[in-house]
Amino acid sequence: MPDSEYIIECDNLVKIYKTDETEVMALQGLDCKVRPGELMAIIGNSGSGKSTFLNMIGGLDRPTAGRLYVSGLDLFRLNDRELRDYKRTKVGFVWQNNARNLIPYLPAWQNVQVPMLLTRRKDKQKRADELLELVGMAHKRNSRLSELSGGEQQRIAIAIALANNPDILLADEPTGSVDPQTAVYIFDTFKRLNKELGLTIVIVTHDLSVADKVERVVSIRDGKISSERIMKTDYAGAMEGLATLDSAGQQHFTSHEEFAILDRNGRVQIPQEYLSAMGIEGNRVKLALEEGKVVVEAPKD
Repeated sequence: MPDSEYIIECDNLVKIYKTDETEVMALQGLDCKVRPGELMAIIGNSGSGKSTFLNMIGGLDRPTAGRLYVSGLDLFRLNDRELRDYKRTKVGFVWQNNARNLIPYLPAWQNVQVPMLLTRRKDKQKRADELLELVGMAHKRNSRLSELSGGEQQRIAIAIALANNPDILLADEPTGSVDPQTAVYIFDTFKRLNKELGLTIVIVTHDLSVADKVERVVSIRDGKISSERIMKTDYAGAMEGLATLDSAGQQHFTSHEEFAILDRNGRVQIPQEYLSAMGIEGNRVKLALEEGKVVVEAPKD
């Protein structure tokens, strides 16, 4: 049974994609729990499994094995009709490709109404106008895709995603196609919706300037969660630009405390940059327990 404390609960989640010649394991026993009202980011290299994870939560793809509960529903047990209802009412999506978010020949207000067409809602026009006002786009209600900037398109996409009052908003690289200033504005929209509506928001992103402003950052590597960064200060502190770059140009989250994640068998992923700095090559290391600490060393052979 799902834990009522969490809105998303993944346990040993596995996803295998098969072709005639090969199998690809996109998720390899991923464990994750998300509380209602969280605003969190998922980061990872291309092919790490982060978008696959988002698709699992959104009901766009079915897991191969494991357990997945969202809003108290067991996604493994939903039939096709129930899964369609789930996607229409429980989750909203914002994609990087705006052509996937908006129908180009419809004005903004009609785009926002599209998700409501299969519902019995009678105040569709009023709801569309309220949502456009909520994301600061009421003045563009009659504009079509070609008449909107990238940032404007994304804000209308957020309004579309909220049309049926979802429990969770899922965003896949929502700032990937806009300039940094517009990215900040889009993120501020997410942040305001999270605060004002108590909406659970999960953002997949490569943009560390966005990731370092959320309370929780989950890193996925090779289909598993390898680490989490938990904010030590409030949002205001993070907005002051606490993230810094080291001599190698890598960003560190000085506003966050980072934790490695142990799997159920006690295994932990060590970042490649750590192994390289320690001169460790191959797959052998020396472990020692010293004064309550686990020490990892390169072999001395």
